[in-house]
Amino acid sequence: MFELAQLRCFTTVATELNFRRAAERLHMTQPPLSRQIQLLEHSLGVALFTRSTRSVALTAAGRAFFIEAQALLEQAQNAALAARRIAQGEIGSVVISFVASAVYEFLPRVLAQTRSQLPGIDIALLEMTTFDQLEALRARRTDLGIVRSPMGQQGFASECLLREPFLLAVPRQHPLATQEALSLAALDQQPFIMYAHAAWQPFNELLTGMFRSAGVTPDYVQQLGSTLTILALVNAGMGLALVPRSASCIRFDGILYRPLALAAGIQSELHLVWRDDNDNPAFQLMLDAIRDSVRDR
Repeated sequence: MFELAQLRCFTTVATELNFRRAAERLHMTQPPLSRQIQLLEHSLGVALFTRSTRSVALTAAGRAFFIEAQALLEQAQNAALAARRIAQGEIGSVVISFVASAVYEFLPRVLAQTRSQLPGIDIALLEMTTFDQLEALRARRTDLGIVRSPMGQQGFASECLLREPFLLAVPRQHPLATQEALSLAALDQQPFIMYAHAAWQPFNELLTGMFRSAGVTPDYVQQLGSTLTILALVNAGMGLALVPRSASCIRFDGILYRPLALAAGIQSELHLVWRDDNDNPAFQLMLDAIRDSVRDR
C-alpha cells in the first residue's frame, strides 16, 4: 500500500511536470524523488507518467489518480487539523445533564453565552433527576451534571453555581395574597404542596426541617417532584408552595409570588458535578465558560 509521502511526491511532480522543480519544492534531490514515484507505480501496478529526455506527462491512469490523490491528501490534512483542534478543545462535543428547574432561568442564559464563546463545540442536553445524573456520569454517558445538592462521593468533583432564595407561591384568591410581608408562622396549618422526598430530597429535607425547627405545621396536601406541577396545583387553588426564585418566571394567572422571611441558609442551590478524571478537552472549556457566565451574572 502506498504512503502519504509518496502521494505528496506524485502530486508535486504531476503539478510541475518536471522532476527537478518538484524535487526543489519538496526540498529533496531528484534520485530519491524518482524512487518514490517508482515505488508508488509498483504499488498501484500502473504507470503514472510517461517520461522522455525532454518532457514528463501524466498517463490516463495518472490523470485519474491525480484527482484522487489530491482528495486523499486534503482529507489527511483535515483529519490532522481536526485531531489537533479536538485536543485543544476548539471542536468536540459535551453532554450536559440537568434537573428540570435549571431550565427556567439559569440554563438557557448560560447556554446562550457559552455557545457564542465556543461555537465549535456541540452541546447535547439531557433532563434527569440528580440520582440518574450520577449514574450517567459514572457510566461516562455525560460530561457534566447540574444538580440540586453537592457531591461528596469519591471520584466526583462539584462546586456551587448559584444560590437563590425561596419565594412563596400563593393562589391569587388566598387571604395571604393580599399581604406583602409574610412570616413563616403564617403558613401554620395552611394547605401546602411540598416537594416529594424521593425526587427532591434536598428541598424536602431542607423545608420540612425548617418547619419543624420553627414549630410550624403546614397541612401537606400533596408531595410532588416537579416545580411546574407544583405551581399548576397552586394555580388551581389547592395550596401554597415554596419554590426557587427562578421559578417565578413561570407565570400563571392564578399565582402571586411573595417573599418570605426565612432563616439563614434556607435557600435553593444549583451545583455542577463531574467526574474528576474526565479527559474530554471540550468539557474543560465548557466548564470554564459556565463559570465565567455565572461570574458575569
